[in-house]
Order: sequence, then C-alpha cells, then structure tokens
Amino acid sequence: MPAVYARRSTRHTARTRRPRPAFAAAAVVLATAATLLTGTSAQAAPPAPVSAATARTYLADLTVKAEGSSDGYSRDKFPHWKTQSGACNTREVVLKRDGTNVEQDSSCAATSGTWKSAYDGATWTVASDLDIDHVVPLSEAWKSGANGWTTAQREGFANDLARPQLIAVTDNVNQAKGDKDPAEWMPPTASYHCYYARMWVDVKHHYKLTVNTEEKSKLSSVLSGC
Repeated sequence: MPAVYARRSTRHTARTRRPRPAFAAAAVVLATAATLLTGTSAQAAPPAPVSAATARTYLADLTVKAEGSSDGYSRDKFPHWKTQSGACNTREVVLKRDGTNVEQDSSCAATSGTWKSAYDGATWTVASDLDIDHVVPLSEAWKSGANGWTTAQREGFANDLARPQLIAVTDNVNQAKGDKDPAEWMPPTASYHCYYARMWVDVKHHYKLTVNTEEKSKLSSVLSGC
C-alpha cells in the first residue's frame, strides 16, 4: 500500500457528542442514502491527453529547431495563478480538481484533502506539500517560441485548464524537474512516462511550440513503446 505523507500535522482534537439512540438509526439511513446518491469523492486528473497514436502524429508535425535563448525570460512574463471564479485562482482550482475529498475555506484555500502525485506515486494530505507543475515549463515554452507571444497569450498558457498542462505533484519532484525537457528529465514513476509524453506533445502541438532534436528523439522512443 502506498505511503501517505503529511509533513505538517493539521489534526485537532475535538470533543463530539454521541448521537442520541432515538436518532442513531436515522443518521445511518441518511448517511447511506447520501453515499448512494453522490458516491465517494474520487481523485480527478488533468484533461486526458491525445492517444499515443495521435501523439506520434503530432510529434511528426512539430518543427524541429535548436532550443532558443533564455534571454529576456522571466516568470512574470507568464502571469499565472489568475482568478478563475470567485475567490479561486488557478492553483486552487487544480488542487480541488486533482485531489480527493478536498475542503476549501472562504478564500478558496485547500484546508484538507488527499492528493496522489502521479509523478512519483506519493500521497499527501497537506496542500502546501504540492506544487502545480506546468507540464511544459514556462521557460521551456519561452525558448520554444513563446518569447514571441503577447502577454495575454502567455497568461493563457500559464493558466490553461483545458489541456493537460497543469497537474498537482510532489513539490520537491517538481523542483527537481525545473525547466527540463523529456530528454533531460522524466517522472520517477516509469509507468507514467507514456502518459507524460502524450501530455507534453499534446500541449506543444496545440501551442505550435518547437522541439529540439534530443527532445524529439526521447519522445519518439517513449511513444513507440506505448
């Protein structure tokens, strides 16, 4: 069974009254009915990427070009975690989407829940132990063509909930990835490599970003085994 981690304790002891016998049976009936009607809250995921076959076709369509310069790059040029709805920004929407039984406070911050990081298989119960990874990193996008985009286009890319571009993962795994492309880094969980390659190609193809020779070779190798 996978380990469940919580670096910081958020449990609080509270006294609760036992239900009166007259109401106990009714409480059980109501709880059972609620479960039947709503089901158990299951972990969701980013939008599914294209199939491996389509990803191979998309990869063949991508322009192969030496990686550009990072000159002029700044994360500030990709306005991220914009407000999506009410008090909720992009990070909070992804945490809610990618977790199980996620509770949020009035400011939309996740106060409890369970998250399984697809990159390394770890399970977390504290939201601050997770980063929201840009599957195609912002710096990688900049060096692959986004340096010529408008700020509005870069903002759309950095907050894209419609494609498999944002995912909640273990923070230090995301930090180890940095801005590396698949030729330089793949998720520690080998069984996720095919899915990750499909995500990467799907995003790059949609945004018409380029790939370098080593990157394309690695993606082709992974996708051929899917």
